Amino acid sequence: MELQNDNFKKGLRDGIPICLGYLSVSFAFGISAVNMGLSVLEAVLISMFNLTSAGQLAGAPIIAAFGSLWELAATQVVINLRYSLMSVSLSQKLGKNVRFFDRLWIAFCNTDEIFAVASGNKGAVGKRYMLGLSLTPYFGWALGTLLGAVAGDILPEIVASSLGVALYCMFIAIVVPPCKKSRPTLMCVLLAVALSCVFNYVPALKAIGDGFIIIICAVAASLLFALVAPVKDGMRTDLEVEQNA
Repeated sequence: MELQNDNFKKGLRDGIPICLGYLSVSFAFGISAVNMGLSVLEAVLISMFNLTSAGQLAGAPIIAAFGSLWELAATQVVINLRYSLMSVSLSQKLGKNVRFFDRLWIAFCNTDEIFAVASGNKGAVGKRYMLGLSLTPYFGWALGTLLGAVAGDILPEIVASSLGVALYCMFIAIVVPPCKKSRPTLMCVLLAVALSCVFNYVPALKAIGDGFIIIICAVAASLLFALVAPVKDGMRTDLEVEQNA
């Protein structure tokens, strides 16, 4: 694939909208993390070394509850497995000047939004463009977490708790659009919610850790609907349709 985009400044410009969006979301994560009992430093380090909102939201309660490393690792694998597929896809867009060690940091910074912007470029993208595209969202995510964590430390508890709800609202906003387009997706989400309620209200199941509950609900619902309502061959994602338009 011909290298058409390897401009660092253009990467920075393309990353600014992602950075601004990350500021508000990570601000909510910072507040939530402090409310769970984590320190400001711990919250910021989590954002700097684990650039994934869903993984952090699921992992922070396990860390705060002194859960096992196995539980934490298994939760992250299940929740973040999609990034492996996204990285394989993005690797086909990278130019020849992207070496092995470049691919390591690109994979680390490969969030949903960075993947979408990089994949939307015509032709191959180079390491300088990817560096610019990754830097602004990365520091925006860390800065937002820092601001939220500090605010969670100084704001009244009732205000901090209210702002912490914003992170859960974000995930609802992510889930609703695909549920409106696909009935099997909606039913899969509802099944996962129902299973989560079972674990929450059945006394015999309350001893199971939060991380394992997430794994069980997500895997069970996904496997069932992969069997009863598989994606038909030839179906394309919205991103693929947009790229081919």
